[in-house]
Formats: sequence, C-alpha cells, structure tokens
Amino acid sequence: MSLVARNLSIEIDGRRVVDDISFDVPDGARVGLIGESGSGKSLTALAILGLLPDAATATGSIRWNERELIGLPDRELARLRGDEIGIVFQEPRTALNPIRTVGRQIAESVRIHEGLGRRDAAARAVAEAERVRLPDPEQIVRRYPHQLSGGQRQRVAIAMALACRPRLLIADEPTTALDVTIQAEVLELLAGLVARDGMSLVFITHDLAVLSQIATHAVVLEHGRVVEHGPLSRLLTAPASPVTQGLLRDATATLWRPGGAA
Repeated sequence: MSLVARNLSIEIDGRRVVDDISFDVPDGARVGLIGESGSGKSLTALAILGLLPDAATATGSIRWNERELIGLPDRELARLRGDEIGIVFQEPRTALNPIRTVGRQIAESVRIHEGLGRRDAAARAVAEAERVRLPDPEQIVRRYPHQLSGGQRQRVAIAMALACRPRLLIADEPTTALDVTIQAEVLELLAGLVARDGMSLVFITHDLAVLSQIATHAVVLEHGRVVEHGPLSRLLTAPASPVTQGLLRDATATLWRPGGAA
C-alpha cells in the first residue's frame, strides 16, 4: 500500500498555509516531513487522516492505496484510522483520556476494528503493552495516564496506534516532549516496530538529528511549500536548500550520528 499526495493545499479562513505540495510514501518506506514551526508539516498529517480543524479546507489529492482521502466521508475515514493508518501525536498527556485506564485505551481500537470481546481485548492490551516494552505490563494496563512517566505515556500512545497493525504510521513529533535519553529509546522502539511489521512511516519533526535516526527520505517544508526532498543521506551530506542547511546546523549533536540513516 502506498500514500501519494499531489498538489495538496490547505487554507484556514482564506489564508493558504500549505501550498501545492506533493510527495510519495511507497510501501514500507520511511519518509520524514521536516521544517520549522509553521511550515505546514503537522497540518499535512492531519489532512491525511481527515482531522483538519473545521476552519481548514484541503484541495488537491491524497490517495491511500489508490483511494482518494480528500472528501471521503468521515465514517469511512474513521474505519481507516487505527486500522490501516495509525497516528502518534506529540504530547500523549493530551492524547490520552485521563479517566480511563491505559489498558482500556489500548484495547479500544481492537474492539472497534477487530470486534474482539472485552476479555480478549484486555489480553491483547497486555500483549501490546509488552510489545512496546512497558514494565510489568499486566499491572501497568490498570493504571491511569497520570500515574505514568512521560516516556511510558508515549509508549502507550504507540501501542494504541499499532494495536491493529496498520500499514501506515504517522508519527507527529512523538519525541519532542521527552528528555534526550528517553527520546533515543522511543526512537529505537519505533524504528524496530516499523521494521518488524513492514509498515510505511511518515515521521514529522523539526529536528534533523532525530530524523536521521529513523527515516531514509525527507521532504523539507518552509511556509507550506516543499523546498527540497530526496534521500536523507544526501540531505545530510549535501543539502541544497538554505532551509535544509540551517536544519543541519541546528542538528542535535548528541543524537545525530552520521550514517545513522540507511
């Protein structure tokens, strides 16, 4: 399955914030959307899933497995979310329901999309918690989000996104709120799960150092436009755009190991 965006534009209250961008995510590819705040990368991710704000309008084309997503009824988009396309947001504290145990939240997706009963879904939640390396998974699924650390909450969010084994994962700045050590652990976990399940990945970040650890190709955005794209190895060694050159200068030395992107 592949994702193909062509001439995608997004306007909010008449102001164009994403301007005629195109990119491909072939089956099994790991593609980064990178740019500074306001570059349009997160809005692009929301457009893929039909989750744009009410004031936003998307035009152009986003095709998933040759199926047009722009204009698709929300009921049909809801069937794709979590089943064929998963998403991990930047801040799990706001993505998780504070009054439900994390086990119930992990189980919800498989109950909706796979029709599992309560007992089987609960067992699946424990298995998914173990898969994302949460400690003592049988106990941790009984806890509430506020009882977990930031890194543990992000692992729960990853478990929720991947519980139904989607073919595409969108990760929107999933490590930004974490300290450097936990950030590296979550990146390693994500990279391993994506490779193991053979998923495609769209990884959104403002940090080229982070992207170098998980993606093989990148699309560089500035003010809603594509300014450069190509293999990440080339962008790391011979960036053509001043924007990419600036991102390279700002790359976090503690995370970026040259040659980390294959």
